[in-house]
Amino acid sequence: MAKDKTIYSVYKEDASRRKLENVLPDFYPNLPKKKFDVIYADPPWDYNGKMQFDRSGLTSENGDLSKNVFISAATFKYPTVKTSELKQMTILDIANDDCLLFMWATSPHLEQAIDLGKAWGFEYKTVAFVWDKMNHNPGQYTLSGTELCLVFKRGRIPRPRGTRNERQLIRSPRRAHSQKPDEVIEAITRMFPEQKKIELFARRSVKGWTTWGLDMVIDSYKAYPEVQMQPESKKKDEFLELDFE
Repeated sequence: MAKDKTIYSVYKEDASRRKLENVLPDFYPNLPKKKFDVIYADPPWDYNGKMQFDRSGLTSENGDLSKNVFISAATFKYPTVKTSELKQMTILDIANDDCLLFMWATSPHLEQAIDLGKAWGFEYKTVAFVWDKMNHNPGQYTLSGTELCLVFKRGRIPRPRGTRNERQLIRSPRRAHSQKPDEVIEAITRMFPEQKKIELFARRSVKGWTTWGLDMVIDSYKAYPEVQMQPESKKKDEFLELDFE
């Protein structure tokens, strides 16, 4: 096979077939018509089509790209969203005057995550949690084995406070792609047990939290197919505000 062939050209068709798209008629579900004291977000960061593959896919390692090699990409797991589009989300509409935003950020998106928090109307404060995945991925500079959960603030820290001694470092084995450790949302719940809390881009329900996200809507639609996903549907607005108190 010609030396100018790359893993991207060889697997372009396969990658296109496996890419997941947002099937809703809107950009994303409507945000709830209520305000919260704590917002927890795991944005579906876009990697511009970047794929991960093993070294046998490099011509410098193996001149024959005809054999199948492992490939993976974020878009194979969920529909990603460009940062410019995420910035257009009106998060202030659901934030109380005193509100905290906890946001997950992959290392390549650290600068974008801080910009996004500011675009949503919050001030960056610090790294709330560091997740040691007890595993690693190859990187351009060092092996990647951690992920950061940043905290942003609007106004003051919501009161009353709960625990103040939660550990920043969370050591928890990596599970499904992009699935975050339960220890983090559990810690936030202990820190702010009485506040109104919402998880954005959620994939499952959590007791005491309002959950919002594409996965939640699609799963609910599968369970209740009589609810039509049409932009003008009043049922749609009601259906998306999922509270699990």
